[in-house]
Amino acid sequence: HVRLVESGGGLVQAGGSRRLVCVASGDTDCINVMGWYRQAPGKGRELVATITTAGSTYYADSSVKGRFTISRDNAKNTLYLQMNSLKAEDTAVYYCKSDPAYAAVVSGTCRSDYWGQGTQVTVSS
Repeated sequence: HVRLVESGGGLVQAGGSRRLVCVASGDTDCINVMGWYRQAPGKGRELVATITTAGSTYYADSSVKGRFTISRDNAKNTLYLQMNSLKAEDTAVYYCKSDPAYAAVVSGTCRSDYWGQGTQVTVSS
């Protein structure tokens, strides 16, 4: 299995920047497509962006396009989220997720997904 640990959250002023980091450790067979999710107070968890092992990215929320950049370093098993021009509405707990390859799940090597514990980002206006 794999363990995901996020860091980089904190308090930032509106218009500022923050870089979130997620380090994966354990069985690399359980690391495939990775993504960042967030959960704002009183709301459900929502997808922010995903990235494949080849570096293809998808941004689910149009409000973060052009401001957030997801990236990864496969050699270091590390996922990043660079957040620029932060707004108060970006305030949330940010979670890292790994979706293992289907073959690794059906073989029983991995669970269907893995989540980090989350890191709080608070943007003050």
